[in-house]
Amino acid sequence: MNIKAKIIDEAGLQRTLTRLAHEILERNRGSENIVLIGMRTRGEFIARRIYEKIKEIDQSEIQLGILDVTLYRDDFRTRLKQPEVSVTDITFDINEKDVILIDDVLYTGRTVRAALDALMDLGRPNTIQLCVLVDRGHRELPIKPDFVGKNIPTSINEEIKVKMNEIDKEDSIYLVETEEK
Repeated sequence: MNIKAKIIDEAGLQRTLTRLAHEILERNRGSENIVLIGMRTRGEFIARRIYEKIKEIDQSEIQLGILDVTLYRDDFRTRLKQPEVSVTDITFDINEKDVILIDDVLYTGRTVRAALDALMDLGRPNTIQLCVLVDRGHRELPIKPDFVGKNIPTSINEEIKVKMNEIDKEDSIYLVETEEK
């Protein structure tokens, strides 16, 4: 893997998350009916940070949950020999709520489709709004984010690597070149 460019540094990531928090509050006219659900793994940490920013901006307590979609993926039997299943941690009712589903990178849309299936098993939300840190294009399903931190068009042999302090000891976003597919 070859790093082509550092797209966002630590300060840029903080600004992006602050803007996303403001956009979520603006679109939903405050935080009264919203719940945040971060997708494992990096979406969980992005959701936690947006949660803190919304608390700071709106002076309100909102619900935060974590969603693991491994068993809902359409490729988990073919792609993963032994799927690594984590715990979904949503201890609140999502019925009639405006769910903000948060992930790091939107690519084909298949992970989001799996998340939608998982959420519908948990209840019937008023809306499900998708928030992604990076939209890199190459959709295979008709999925469009409601909130985007940064649009980074990529070629088929490029990837986006999001680094988070919580696991990578660094806050940044890189454009990397991968081997030909």
